[in-house]
Amino acid sequence: MSAKLFVGNLSPDTTSEELRALFSEAGGVDSCQLIMGPDTGRSKGFGFIEMNSVESADAAKAKFNGQELHGRTLKVDDAKPKTDYTNRAGNGGSRRS
Repeated sequence: MSAKLFVGNLSPDTTSEELRALFSEAGGVDSCQLIMGPDTGRSKGFGFIEMNSVESADAAKAKFNGQELHGRTLKVDDAKPKTDYTNRAGNGGSRRS
C-alpha cells in the first residue's frame, strides 16, 4: 500500500527530479509532484511524494524531516486529504452574477 507525503519549505531551486532522487534513498517512489504557481511557473515551496509503501514513507519522514536542502530545513509529514476550498466570503469560490 502506498503512502503520500507532504514536503514543505522547499527552495525555489529544488527540482522534482532532485526530490525523487533524494526520497528514493528511503525506498521506492511512485510519484513526485512539485507544486508550481500558475502565474509565475515557479515552485510554491512545497510538493508531494508518493512512496510505494508505508514503511518507505515512515523511513523517508525519519530521514528527511529537518534535513537541510538548498539552505532550507525540510518539513516532511503525512499528506492530509484534500478539502473543499472555501474562500473568505464563505461562498466556496463560486462567482456571483
